[in-house]
Amino acid sequence: MAGKLLNLTLKVWKQAGRGQKGKFEEYKLEGVSTESSFLEMLDMLNEQLVEQDKEPVAFDHDCREGICGMCSLFINGRAHGPDRGITTCQLHMRMFNDGDTIVIEPWRSAAFPVIKDLIVDRTAFDRIQHAGGFVSVNTSGNTIDANAIPIEKEKADKAFAAAACIGCGACVATCKNGSAMLFVSAKVSQYALLPQGKVEATRRVLNMVRKMDEEGFGNCTNTGACEVECPKGISLENIARMNREFLHASIVNDIKAE
Repeated sequence: MAGKLLNLTLKVWKQAGRGQKGKFEEYKLEGVSTESSFLEMLDMLNEQLVEQDKEPVAFDHDCREGICGMCSLFINGRAHGPDRGITTCQLHMRMFNDGDTIVIEPWRSAAFPVIKDLIVDRTAFDRIQHAGGFVSVNTSGNTIDANAIPIEKEKADKAFAAAACIGCGACVATCKNGSAMLFVSAKVSQYALLPQGKVEATRRVLNMVRKMDEEGFGNCTNTGACEVECPKGISLENIARMNREFLHASIVNDIKAE
């Protein structure tokens, strides 16, 4: 692989399992091409460790195309590393210099417990989705084709932008409160903006917010760090929209209860 070669010091978080005490381990890695990706660099490290009869570093990955969000790492104090608008798998070693020390950690959140080393359990996001992030369709009759329903372009564009969220958890890892408001608001918005999502709108936002709180995520204090570090550029506007949806749903529920 072409490119300048780097010699690096890696400080990697090692933790045997959930709830166990972890610590940073230091490794030296030589001959890393600036054209390689960050995950390829970790592959090189693991090959070196295996050759030395040492345990490799456990890290999560799948598509390596910036789509799945599984590669999430905290690198030198930033979610997904020093570049902007990318996931860890899209980060390239040209962002670093020869002789650099790179600190690599898992997401730090009580709602994302460490499974092993750099891998965290993000199924809390799945449970929030299951609580309301879907549209029920009555299939007993003739269902209207979604493409046959006219939607304003501005709303469609905003819905698509919200749906771009890949659930990587960078917003949670970056937030000083460990809040999941950006993730949840994106999932609420992608339905709230479309006519298909109106039927269950009241129930959806109440259920998803309640589940978010049950999972132990922190509160939003509008620092905006989540939007800055989000690899898909999910807007804080979604949080404002979710708050409006939640207030409306709460009032509707109170009226029905009277």
